[in-house]
Amino acid sequence: MTALLTALPSAGAAAGPDRPGKDPLVHTTLGPVVGRDDGRSAGTYSWLGIPYAEPPVGELRWQPPRPHQPWTKVRHTQRYGSGCTQPGRFFSPSPNGPFYELAVRDGLRQPVGAEDCLTLNVFRPSTSRRDLPVVFFVHGGSNVVGYSADPMYDGRELARRAQAVVVTVNYRVGIFGWLNVDGLGGGDPLAASGNFGTLDLVEALRFVDRNARRFGADPGNISVLGQSAGAVNVWSLLVSPLARGMVDKAIPLSGGLSTRSVADARAYADRVIRAAATEYPSSGLGGMDLLRSLSADDLVRVLVKHQLDATPAVIADGTVIPADPCAVLASGVGRNVPVLAGNTREEGKLFGSSIGAHRPSDYDRFTLQYLFDPDHPGTLTAADLLTDEYLPVDGPGGWNDAAAALTDLVFTGINRDSLDALARSGNRSLYHYRFDWNQQPAPFDEVYGAVHAIDLPFVFGNFDRNVFSYAFSRQNRPGRLRLSDLMIASIRNFVHRGSPQHRGLGRTWEQWPASLVLDADDRRVRLGSTTDR
Repeated sequence: MTALLTALPSAGAAAGPDRPGKDPLVHTTLGPVVGRDDGRSAGTYSWLGIPYAEPPVGELRWQPPRPHQPWTKVRHTQRYGSGCTQPGRFFSPSPNGPFYELAVRDGLRQPVGAEDCLTLNVFRPSTSRRDLPVVFFVHGGSNVVGYSADPMYDGRELARRAQAVVVTVNYRVGIFGWLNVDGLGGGDPLAASGNFGTLDLVEALRFVDRNARRFGADPGNISVLGQSAGAVNVWSLLVSPLARGMVDKAIPLSGGLSTRSVADARAYADRVIRAAATEYPSSGLGGMDLLRSLSADDLVRVLVKHQLDATPAVIADGTVIPADPCAVLASGVGRNVPVLAGNTREEGKLFGSSIGAHRPSDYDRFTLQYLFDPDHPGTLTAADLLTDEYLPVDGPGGWNDAAAALTDLVFTGINRDSLDALARSGNRSLYHYRFDWNQQPAPFDEVYGAVHAIDLPFVFGNFDRNVFSYAFSRQNRPGRLRLSDLMIASIRNFVHRGSPQHRGLGRTWEQWPASLVLDADDRRVRLGSTTDR
């Protein structure tokens, strides 16, 4: 840290020449934070759980984020903050806290997380370099679940190898992040929008803009990276007038511009209010008064019981998000923003539960995958995981066909339409990849393959314990590590220069509508190209 702070006297950090061997201390605009020195083990410094807004609890529930009150005492930022309260799913935190562990299965369809959730994490190389680009990561989870402490999103390896300051953020999700009720907000158009999760991300970007130089970064070079619903949120930030000028580059993976109407959002809110009234008939309260009276956990229980946990988001309210966001995108608002988008070839294979394709319960499937040893796969078969209707996997109407239909329905169209709109607007820096890696031990190569989100461990360089650990064997290690190296090198070039091209690819990465195909066998990278849209 000494070298960094010697090089960054303007950072106002107290750790440095007079604090040799101490954990890194930086004075943010809100107050001093002391982080973690992982210089020897990971080549990085980390600050975890920095609050960027006041806890959105009590009267601040369903209100725009309020900037956090400054503090004067040193705040220890060495542990992740909680993800937002949510109904437990595969990509949710454990009931025990913001961790990935076997106990995640015990939180399935139960309230997990905390309403006090507006924190972010900062990772940077343990060097003296300054003016590094920022990679601002927005997690996915259908805008219903997810948390920044997911081990796939550990930003240390990406920060070191991309030579960037990586920021990962928690924001409100589900009903806490998106709720539009007639009369909500008392005349405040931001509160009336219902887009609280979007407003959280804007506030987090403001914190990054104000504090980038204090962490050795360039506030004029912020790349917003998001996956799945996180990618939907990246596109939303591109069209939001509140984020104008704060997104210098965009990396939306497995998601496009997708919004819901105010009418849809209000119809959902009406159903939630009726469901809550059914569960609490003697409360004497109704409408928003009833929803505000419930604890976050009780509200989630109501949603799960009444099958209302799929909250409509993002809302085209006309203030935070334009009423016609597609027209705004086509008008040229993102013409000068380089975009590196991506998809996995078999996105739909993550969503078998939506069509009854999985044979085990979610509890049993999570347990099986968590305990599975990819180096000793045993005798497990696709028939153990998939129902008869979808077998054989490669037969007519089988799992491959059904998953391809899900991929096309959910992902292909919005991705294509979003990139095409930017291309028509005059954007000449559009790049896209298709991720084809499917070298998992059997039967997961068939059941999941190049499934939705499996590119994230490659993007972040994290192959330790996570939801995809079943896929990563010693046998496929050489090839997947080489593929990850190439992907991170492309991200590094993109965030530094606006192009993912680099010599290691050995070929030209053509612009959209062409896609670079990323794949590897057990030992070698296999790259290709396609215009299959």
